[in-house]
Amino acid sequence: MRPLAIAATALIALASAAPATAAPVPGPGTPPKAQSRLFLSVSGDSDTWIRGVLLRCAPRVVAGHHPYGAQACAALDAAKGDLGALPVERRICTHRYSPVTVSATGVYQGRVLTWKKTFPNACAMEAATGYVFRF
Repeated sequence: MRPLAIAATALIALASAAPATAAPVPGPGTPPKAQSRLFLSVSGDSDTWIRGVLLRCAPRVVAGHHPYGAQACAALDAAKGDLGALPVERRICTHRYSPVTVSATGVYQGRVLTWKKTFPNACAMEAATGYVFRF
């Protein structure tokens, strides 16, 4: 037998001997995680600028254009969809007043979500909202 044929035979044998694995399936009585789709926006004082992104979470993370989709979805899950209860990051921010307004509109795990808040500046907004509005 040629060395290439021996290697191919060995790979086939290893592949057939390896146990098959599948994604975990929720147990009986556990409802599947509903999909979440939120349009997130950040705007400057008097809407002098605005940017937005679609964030999709669950059953698998589909980050779309959100640069930190997985982290944003994890933060939303930790807060159970309550954007006012996102984990706060400790950071030092200036007291410069340059307000930014954030908003979220869409569906989080099957329930309609609409949320809007104005922060004194971008640093305070990022400290309060973490990865969710970091785009």
